[in-house]
Amino acid sequence: MSLHWTLIAGFLYAEIAFIALLLLPFISNKTWHKMFKSRFLRGLESQLIYYFYVLVSILIMFFLDALREMQKYSSDETKDGQTNSHLDAQMQTHMRLFRAQRNFYISGFALFLCVVIKTMVGLISANATLQAEKEAAMKQAESASRAAESLMKGGGEASEDSAEGKKLKEHIAKLEKELSAANKNVESMKTQSKNLTVEYDRLMEEKDKLERKVNIMGEKKDD
Repeated sequence: MSLHWTLIAGFLYAEIAFIALLLLPFISNKTWHKMFKSRFLRGLESQLIYYFYVLVSILIMFFLDALREMQKYSSDETKDGQTNSHLDAQMQTHMRLFRAQRNFYISGFALFLCVVIKTMVGLISANATLQAEKEAAMKQAESASRAAESLMKGGGEASEDSAEGKKLKEHIAKLEKELSAANKNVESMKTQSKNLTVEYDRLMEEKDKLERKVNIMGEKKDD
């Protein structure tokens, strides 16, 4: 194996070892997140991203080269089989084809594990952030629950002195004002409704009177 393919194979083994470390159950996501967000790694973050993309580009080049050689020696093997060439030439072709296939799988798996590692690091960081937010939300809920319990147990004086008790009193006073205004509106609507009923009855009486007068005048004309 040539030097560059030895380095690529070593990088593949390092990727496998790093994934095995990420999968260890006794190392929590918080620990990995702290390591990823450490000052040292954050200081090298821009350079690491640059080297990462450079490395991926190199792996893609070697992957395509291995694919090209694999297709080349596959076609040579087919030609040798058709022409019944010498056994040594066939062995050389088979050996080169095997090397091309080996290089293809090494570079392909190295590329695939690069994507896997990048995705796993992102998921671990996101999971650690969500866990921290969940713990903070739980602590806030517990503190709010304890404050509510202390307000309920402390009685009226404690609630009046505390800021939360004042807010509650202001909110209750606001609701009482809104209720009073609503009651006034209801009373005014009831008064208007009674007035309308009285006016309606008066108009109906006048209507009946007018109808009787019209009927009397009509009877007189008939006579």
